[in-house]
Amino acid sequence: MVVNLKNHAKLALVYFLLAAILGVVLRSYISVQIRANYRFIVHTHSHIALLGWVYMALTTLYYKLYLNKQGKGKKYRLIFWFTQCTLVGMLLSFPFQGYALFSIIFSTLFLFASYWFTWFFIENTTGDIKKTHSYICVKAGLWYMVLSTLGPWSLGIIMNTLGPTSIWYRLSIYFYLHFQYNAWMILALVGLLFYIFEKAKIQIPQKEFKRFLWHMNLGIVLTFFLSTLWANPPIVFHVLGALGALFQISAFVQLVKMLFASKNRITPFFTELQFTMLKIAGVLLGVKMVLQLLSSLPYVANLAVTYLDFTIGYLHMVFLGVVTFGLFFLLDFFKLIQLRIGAFGIYLIGFLFTEILIFHKGIAIWQGFTLVKNYFEILAVGGFLIPLALVLILMENRKSK
Repeated sequence: MVVNLKNHAKLALVYFLLAAILGVVLRSYISVQIRANYRFIVHTHSHIALLGWVYMALTTLYYKLYLNKQGKGKKYRLIFWFTQCTLVGMLLSFPFQGYALFSIIFSTLFLFASYWFTWFFIENTTGDIKKTHSYICVKAGLWYMVLSTLGPWSLGIIMNTLGPTSIWYRLSIYFYLHFQYNAWMILALVGLLFYIFEKAKIQIPQKEFKRFLWHMNLGIVLTFFLSTLWANPPIVFHVLGALGALFQISAFVQLVKMLFASKNRITPFFTELQFTMLKIAGVLLGVKMVLQLLSSLPYVANLAVTYLDFTIGYLHMVFLGVVTFGLFFLLDFFKLIQLRIGAFGIYLIGFLFTEILIFHKGIAIWQGFTLVKNYFEILAVGGFLIPLALVLILMENRKSK
């Protein structure tokens, strides 16, 4: 059965567009009277961004690159449509009730959908592919995704025993987020980059790859301690978090060295725009690694807890920056969508503009100086550039053959 993966990629972009529109709504609350519950919209925004955009884009790429020739289209479509039912269910329940019966049912069903896809992917990938560096990274990312779901599963127990004010409630949420964006998403992007290396017949020595993977995994596990620093734990937690950040920086440096060593052989495969997207994702990933290391310092950790704009700016930099630019690059490179410089430029301006404003607010409150005039209106207008860019991308791909 033939699966139209381009439509699946465009559907992922539609989810991204919905999440981006909700982001503009959230930024408009202070300047415009909006009757919808703010926290409910936050829940909808985050779930659709992570599970609608990022998850759908990555699983579409996985199927295209690893399973498309295995004749498993019928089973994949079953998983796909089951996943869509859970996403639409969350989209129709979270804005009206937040975390309540129906939203919990649909988000729980999504967890089962992700387990189903993980089993389907590992079970149906052929033996030769399982030996590749790209598959090893991708598979590790999927297992980290499964591990992250221990956070949501534990929330019900914590709510009924310790209550939502317990530190364990927040730790469960941070556990989920950490292994989502520090592990599954980053390893997925890196694994798909290795896939390009392998298709270009670029050999990475096994010793180098193993060292990279060890440092990456140690970094992922140990940097979870950075997500606990808001609870004022013993200083050893700061040390372990810093050690994890150093391991991740080491893995990042090794990855960059691999790229530079093969630059002349691999860049002819990319268009100028694709190479630009890859470089932007790489620079932002490097910034993320450095900020992680700085956050292990007690003073900086306290800043992130006290002034939430720093945390929001950091998370947006990861999701809208590292992950999204990486996905744009991969979706365009593997011809699932077509990106053009105009729409991409608008997205880039919207991303940079809003990031600067978010960090500006955090610095202004921290240092006690005045925000720019009409800050919240400017932020909402700047945020509108992102959904505008996504609309243009969807329109361009609707017309493209």
